[in-house]
Amino acid sequence: MEPLGLPGLLLPVRVRNAKSVVTDGTFCEVEGVSADPDAVPVPVRRLVDAALVRRLVASQFPQWADLPVRPVPRGWDNQTFRLGERLSVRLPTAQEYALAVDKEHRWLPVLGPQLPLPVPRPVTRGVPAHGYRFDWSVYEWIDGEPASLDRIGDLTGFAKELAAFLVALRRVDPATGPQPGLHNWFRGGPLHVYDPQVRRAVETLDHRIPRDIITEIWQSALTATWDGRPVWFHGDVAPGNLLIRDGVLAAVIDFGTCGVGDPACDVAIAWTLLSGPSREAFRAGLDVDAATWARGRAWALWKTLIAYAGALHDDPAAVAEAHRVIDDIVSEYATSGR
Repeated sequence: MEPLGLPGLLLPVRVRNAKSVVTDGTFCEVEGVSADPDAVPVPVRRLVDAALVRRLVASQFPQWADLPVRPVPRGWDNQTFRLGERLSVRLPTAQEYALAVDKEHRWLPVLGPQLPLPVPRPVTRGVPAHGYRFDWSVYEWIDGEPASLDRIGDLTGFAKELAAFLVALRRVDPATGPQPGLHNWFRGGPLHVYDPQVRRAVETLDHRIPRDIITEIWQSALTATWDGRPVWFHGDVAPGNLLIRDGVLAAVIDFGTCGVGDPACDVAIAWTLLSGPSREAFRAGLDVDAATWARGRAWALWKTLIAYAGALHDDPAAVAEAHRVIDDIVSEYATSGR
């Protein structure tokens, strides 16, 4: 479970079987607990093991058949396996997530040369086989560990580097770029899409959260206007997609939710990871207006509320983290007044 890093429009999930990845190369279904049926379908994730990956690689790319395959313990929309020392295999876990394969192969070679940090570079793509139902990808491997406070040497410096990366991304020509849609769970679109989820989560959490101020924060973001000039955004700027090497930001990965539209979704990390001086440095580096900052705050609130509601009865660590983020969001809102 990834309580504050879910990229799609889902609450955290529960596995039907205690073994989420079987050992004979077949699939294990994972059931979504909740989603907004009026907005999006509920993906049924199917996870695979290294044995199946070896068969896919050997049958479609025999030049790599002898390379070792090792699972990488991160990812939600996709499972990642390291292939040898210089490659990785990325496999969508559901049909809806597989919609991003074409997009990544089309746009990452365009975006990468214009960005100040490494991003994934597609090498080739595979096709369904051996019971696996979706197109899949081979990428160049990028060394690094997911961002966390204990891995980042200078959080303010990290915030400045991340802001510079996002500014560079927004400067890429948006013409013909992918508009918000199911391929990225409507990232870059209006926050109203998520209003039913937020309100249900608030009802579920009830007295555990300061309902009045949270409702005010959310409602104020719904009315915070966007000028409508589309720009490129990443869509899931979360710790798991920010790689750290030697204490500094080394790469940005997982562009499955990228697109062209409102960039406010990329601002959420200001509350889910950053705080105090690092948050201020991030805001200054992004140079966003008050309305974009408010919508970014609401993105962080949405993600945290649905994670909290989903973890309420069986994940105390996730609940504690959600409490922390909500307290930070409320405090920052009260202090900033906008």
